[in-house]
Amino acid sequence: MFMRRCLLTFSVLSFEGVCHLLSDIESYCKEVLSGSPSFDLTCLDGCNDETERLSEYENMDLDNIACQEVIEEAETSKRAGKGIPFHLHVPEVLDELVEGVEVSADLKHGAKARESSPFMLPDIDALDSLEGNAGIYLRSNWQVHGYLLQQADEIEKHGSSFPLNTLESVLKQLQKLAPELHRVHFLRYLNMLHHDDYSGALENLHRYFDHSAGMEGFDLCSSSTDGNCFGKYEIALLCCGMMHVHFGHPKLALEALTEAVRASQQHSNDACLAYTLTVICNLLSQFGITSASRILGSSYSPMTSIGSSLTIHQQLYVLLRRALARSEVLKLTPLVSANHLAMAKFDLMHVQRPMLSFGPKASVDLRTRPADVCQELRLSSHVVSEFSNEGSSMSRDGDFATAWLKNPHKPMGPLMINSENGSGNDCNTFEFCAQQSSIPKAVLQQLGSSFLLRTTAWEMYGSNSLARINALVYATCFADASSLDNLALACAKLVQQLAAYKGYREAYVAFRIVEEKFHVISKSRVSLLKLQLLHEHALHRGHLKLAQRVCDELGALASPVTGVDVDLKTEASLRRAQTLLAANQYSQAAQIAQSLFCTCYKFHLQVENATVLLLLAEIHKKSRNATLGLPYALASILFCQSFNLDLLKASATLTLAELWLSFGPSEAQRALSLLHGIFPMILGHGGLELRARAHIIEAKCHLSDANYSVGQAPEAVLNPLQEACEELELLEYHELAAEAYYLMAMVYDKLGNLHEREKAAASFKDHIISFRNPQDSEDDKLNTLCRQST
Repeated sequence: MFMRRCLLTFSVLSFEGVCHLLSDIESYCKEVLSGSPSFDLTCLDGCNDETERLSEYENMDLDNIACQEVIEEAETSKRAGKGIPFHLHVPEVLDELVEGVEVSADLKHGAKARESSPFMLPDIDALDSLEGNAGIYLRSNWQVHGYLLQQADEIEKHGSSFPLNTLESVLKQLQKLAPELHRVHFLRYLNMLHHDDYSGALENLHRYFDHSAGMEGFDLCSSSTDGNCFGKYEIALLCCGMMHVHFGHPKLALEALTEAVRASQQHSNDACLAYTLTVICNLLSQFGITSASRILGSSYSPMTSIGSSLTIHQQLYVLLRRALARSEVLKLTPLVSANHLAMAKFDLMHVQRPMLSFGPKASVDLRTRPADVCQELRLSSHVVSEFSNEGSSMSRDGDFATAWLKNPHKPMGPLMINSENGSGNDCNTFEFCAQQSSIPKAVLQQLGSSFLLRTTAWEMYGSNSLARINALVYATCFADASSLDNLALACAKLVQQLAAYKGYREAYVAFRIVEEKFHVISKSRVSLLKLQLLHEHALHRGHLKLAQRVCDELGALASPVTGVDVDLKTEASLRRAQTLLAANQYSQAAQIAQSLFCTCYKFHLQVENATVLLLLAEIHKKSRNATLGLPYALASILFCQSFNLDLLKASATLTLAELWLSFGPSEAQRALSLLHGIFPMILGHGGLELRARAHIIEAKCHLSDANYSVGQAPEAVLNPLQEACEELELLEYHELAAEAYYLMAMVYDKLGNLHEREKAAASFKDHIISFRNPQDSEDDKLNTLCRQST
């Protein structure tokens, strides 16, 4: 056993290491044996008369002898029904020796398992199975860690769709055969984290830090330091806080992260402190932060020194600035990019107010600044251009150790035992160190995140064409590096664009493609997209029972914990109020909308408040109470102006024009002037429904105006009505299409065109029948989606 350990150690030595070893042996012999009378120093120089005796030892093939011993032992183990030992336990002083892999005699089973799995999960038995009598290979630390890193990337990419049991059995086998591989605990933690197994994830996270003290798998040190990471306790707290964020436990997450801040400050771990501050900022942005105010004021909290006079969002802004400055000082380029993205998201969603509550105050324009958002997004994208200067600081141990997995039968890297040539000193030894990509996947993910945020920003600002372009760039250029959840989000945005601008039939075709590409599970982006399409289509068709069922399913997906899944809860309540409005249940719809407005105000969701105010205006408009609807419409417009929601502002102005028009013919000109002011925005960026509504309101304004004559300028009414009908046919919006055909029939009747009048009247009748009996109409795609959702 000792000789085999020596051979294994010798085989991983580089050329310089072999030279140093021979020099040490020579020095040892000269020093220790020089006092022996039978020892001659010239024997070390090759001038001894006993050359023939020494040549007997020089001609011994020690590698073949050791290899033969291992093969004989393996054959004996196979005959005894045992597996080949995975790991040869060696002292740590022997320079990180073998982390091997168990060899299985059944190759066909591993091949079938790989064919049945859609993911690249190299079976443990297949990794070291050899064809014929090629010999037995033992894997080095680099290779096994490379395999674990690859599986970690696959877990983060595929998320909950990653096969749990397949990898879990492999990791249990690795843990059993090599208990000192502590990264196996961390990989099991990731696997259970993405499959929502809270107890298993927490247990494996504790095991990882208990056994290894977090010495593996983390690189939180800047390039300017000496590379020593002090205090692994704060890193464990950071991971624990991120785990609680994933499972939707904001209070527990804040407690762990606050303790991580304290430990990082005590151990002077600036890099870990920078990462912890960034995670706290993301936590406060993601969850409702009213319940977190008490925790932020605790001891060792990063908010303690900011001051209690500031609002919670002002404190968050100061914390974001501190995290950005700290990451820039430490030259943590990926973290700098992430903080710039966080600043861009903050500038997008919040209006910056003056920090000082005393002294002279200059006039402040309480609006968001799109130029600041654009600047932060550009700064976050500079991480790729600066990557060449970061070099080693952005690489982890074993990042380039996965190249050998492409051909597991041909070992790449330092061979422990190779029966073909007996030694590991060939050119393949250094192949695994070659860099496979100029830009790591983490950097590409960070760059892709900026394009996703650009998509969201342009959607809010109303430029759907630019939002579509950025979503396409992300889906085409960052598909390989991004996680499936983010890629599904980009594809969902593209499908929603198709539904709004091309109609549901084309959207369903695209949705089928997305559904085949991504694994549909509960609360995934694809399942949410399906429910959103079903609800919007059901409302347009008048299928209110289906719309109500979809609202219930959306509400069931949200977590019952206060402050968690606030966006999903808001969307479910908003769609429930829209369904009640379509069913003419005005009092219930108004009650839900008012409760939703209070919730949005409580959690500082100012952008959502604009949509809720517009919904309240729509409720009062349909209930024929325009006087109460005007304040809500005006308030919604003010919110839209503060946050630069140009397209939503156009929709609110359109509702305001309808409210003014409901006061009678005297307000027709005012409504028409409001409509002409928003026509460029609606016709340039609006969807089918918004454009159709604008055309119908324009026709109604002309028909209500006492100075307008149908006989003199019929095209002023017929042209917008005809365009509205074409757009509503694509949407299958039966109620609004029936109104458009009704107005068209009236105009043709006044013109005396009986043929066109009867044609428009027939279309009006068809849409009324389809609206009143939506379940009797045929639509294979909608019925299929309904069956799948149930």
